[in-house]
Parts: sequence; structure tokens; C-alpha cells
Amino acid sequence: MSAGVRRLIINADDLGYDPAVSEGIVLAIRSGVVTSATLMVNMPHSGHGATLARGLPVGLHLNLSRGAPLVPGFPPELLRSGAFDESLASALPAEVVAAEAEAQLVRAEALLGSAPTHVDVHRHLHRAPGVLAGLAEVAARRGLPVRALDAAMRTELRSTGVRTTDHFVGEAGGEAYWTETRFAETVGQLPEGITELMCHPGYPPRLTRTTYGLQRAVELATLTSTAARRALAGAGVTLGSFAYLR
Repeated sequence: MSAGVRRLIINADDLGYDPAVSEGIVLAIRSGVVTSATLMVNMPHSGHGATLARGLPVGLHLNLSRGAPLVPGFPPELLRSGAFDESLASALPAEVVAAEAEAQLVRAEALLGSAPTHVDVHRHLHRAPGVLAGLAEVAARRGLPVRALDAAMRTELRSTGVRTTDHFVGEAGGEAYWTETRFAETVGQLPEGITELMCHPGYPPRLTRTTYGLQRAVELATLTSTAARRALAGAGVTLGSFAYLR
């Protein structure tokens, strides 16, 4: 990559979480600055999200924190009432994660009609060593990039032959993260190389109970705004998808 070049992948997490969320994500790609999304494949509304996003750059949002596993015979002691539980994720062995990641990738390809572009993990559960190791094994075999949250994770992934971006920015919490002001400040200060910007745009969920709804609407407004496009143009940032890492 030429010196001084700054490339940005803007990825929307949680496609398939709820119909309203999926509709907002697809709008943010088609009419906004979002360039990529990741699909949850074990949720009741996964098929709806995949149908809306067919033909767009979509990866897998590996889900080990809610819903049921896709692998038959998933160890019951690592589930709660037959479903994933986030509090048990740190105990997941690499081989169990690898099997579930492979199953979710197969489901993603079937739903999307094309291979997923990359993988990230719902709730960043690949901070757990077993989750990261299992995911890296499958990603390396399939040649898929994986989201790295920090320098240590980036080094670990690359040591196993898994591609990832040079930098990562984004957060989710009680308040909407990507306001117009924060977005403009962030893109104006991007370092050289390829950065992934994680976001959560969407309309407030209408069928899924959650406290994380209005935050999505704020991010959707930001990422479809004229101000966002102006900030990117002013910073001289080039937008793209995970095709940058092929």
C-alpha cells in the first residue's frame, strides 16, 4: 500500500438480529457510508436479514452468546437451558468453537447465496483464548479475514495465517457511539493503512426485546447523513470492504 493511504471498512454488526435492525443496516449500505455487514445465522430473523442483504458484502457475525448452537451434540454443560450463555463463553474449548464456527459459516453461505466475506464475533467473545483459537483455525482454513480488536489480537491472528485490518475503532454501550461529531473526529484522525470501523445502525427493534434500540437509530442517522459523506471526503479516506484483505 502506498505511503499515506488510509482505507476504511465501515462494518455494521447484527444483521439478522431483528427485521427493523436489518432494514436499517441495508439502508445504511445502499444509501449511506456503510460498506459491509455481518450476519447472525442462528436467530429467528436471520433469513429475513440475509434476503435483504443478498448481493452485498456480508460476513458472519459468529454468535456464541444467544440462541441455540447449530452443531448437534454441543456440550450441554456449556449451554444454559439449551442456549448459548455469554457468561460461559470463556470456558468454550477451541475444538467446540471451531465446529460451531464452521456450522455457522455453512449456514451463512446457504442463507446469503454466496460465501461470507469475513468473520467477527458477537459481543467480542473472541477475547477468550479458546474462542479465538477455534475461530482462527477455521478462518485460516477457509482464507477468511477476522476482526482484530487490538494489537495483541492482531499479532495472534496473523501468526496463524489469518488476515485482519491494521486498525479497529468502534464501541457499543448505553449511549449511541457514532454521533456525527465523533464520526467526523474519528475519520479525520485515521492512521495509515486499513481500518475497520464497527457500527450498529438500524431502526429500533420491533420484534426483539432489547435496551439497545434508540442507539441504533442515532447511528443510522449519522451513517446516512450528508455530514458523514462530507467528513470522509474532507479526510481523503477511501471506503471499501473486506475485499481489501484478499
